[in-house]
Amino acid sequence: MILATAGHIDHGKTALVRALTGVDADRLPEEKRRGLTIDLGFAYANLPDGTELGFVDVPGHERFLPNMLAGVLSIDRGLLVVAADDGPRPQTFEHLDILDLIGVAELAAVVTKIDRVAPDRVRAVTVEVETLLAAAGFTESPIFPVSSRTGDGIAALAGYLQASAHLAARKRVATQVSGLFRMPIDRAFTLPGIGLVVTGTVASGSVAPGDRLVASPSGIPVRVRGLHSHNRPIEDAVAGERCAINIAGSFPQSGEPRRGDWILAPERHSPTARLDLSVRVSRGAEAPLRDGLPVHFHLGTTDLVGRAAVLDPRAIGPGESGFVQIDLEHRIGALWGDRVVLRDHAARHTLAGGHVVDPFAPRRGRRQPARLTALAALANPDPALALTGLAPGAARHAWPEPARLVRAIAKGGTGSGARCGAVGARGRRPRHGAGADMAVARASAASDEGG
Repeated sequence: MILATAGHIDHGKTALVRALTGVDADRLPEEKRRGLTIDLGFAYANLPDGTELGFVDVPGHERFLPNMLAGVLSIDRGLLVVAADDGPRPQTFEHLDILDLIGVAELAAVVTKIDRVAPDRVRAVTVEVETLLAAAGFTESPIFPVSSRTGDGIAALAGYLQASAHLAARKRVATQVSGLFRMPIDRAFTLPGIGLVVTGTVASGSVAPGDRLVASPSGIPVRVRGLHSHNRPIEDAVAGERCAINIAGSFPQSGEPRRGDWILAPERHSPTARLDLSVRVSRGAEAPLRDGLPVHFHLGTTDLVGRAAVLDPRAIGPGESGFVQIDLEHRIGALWGDRVVLRDHAARHTLAGGHVVDPFAPRRGRRQPARLTALAALANPDPALALTGLAPGAARHAWPEPARLVRAIAKGGTGSGARCGAVGARGRRPRHGAGADMAVARASAASDEGG
């Protein structure tokens, strides 16, 4: 099971990960020198019963929020960390807002540094955190007071994480993780004698040595030479797991994969620069999301500049939902159901969050009633219902390339459906069975015939 930390700077995220794993996730010399997490850190732990946990430690400083987003957009579980001696601070609110907007499935809160304050202060901060969680819709999230220095409360937190990991493993077996492989790259580096290695959290499908994949958006074919997870070689990796993939490919000079790119099955390579989104504006936004606004667009591990065209309504107020089209400065690897976050052009405030409903959006007729009806159908988190909600006649007039769109959804398998299902429904994943598969097949056939 993979979790991401969240919370304000100097609230003890890295120390908490170290207390749980024994690993210092701060790996950069500057992080060591400044005592400040700048980039993503990674750590693993084996609990006494053999349960494996992986942590993505994200920065708490507002300047490094793009790095935080690169760590949480592909992960369904998180720990919100609040220091008892400081209480909730600006990045506490923004990180919690982001986790709410993208629909993280499971969130626990940890009140750290309890050894520094009196018990009454710990209780007061716990109540304050409970109120924040409830306001964001996380009414059932547990809260654990801990001290990473003395170890108080760490055993209780580890027990919760162990139980959560067992439940996640049972769900993974029950849903029989399927779909075509896709993984956003959060790190890429070269090791002597090994070659190029890319790391990330698998978004859908599975991967094994010998697989032929594609680096996206460049489209360069690659071959998987080997896999590592938890610092050891593995035979395969599936959706929801972190892994390091040793790949070989013919890359041009300065054209190797990097953070923001994807590695995926060839059938899923469909880069795009214009997308339609279903979003909810942050409750804390200072103004409505308006048409023509320049934004920072975050998807997977990508941060690109784009321009927002608000489709319906023409301005979306704080806490309200609607459809937005984004024109990006560069192509991106995006598919239906991918989580997104929009921030202002100066990268100071989170504006909105949601998911992709059409990765191949047309500019012409984008606000026509038939188009908006089709978008409403595609906003359904269940891929089968999203497809069957498109009447063939309406689809022909609303989409310039309906068959391409249907393939982008149907080929996602349960991986993209599960991820999309986290948005707008507190992360409860839709059930997919033979009936859903049949519905997808029928919708695919109807669209192919009508397109």
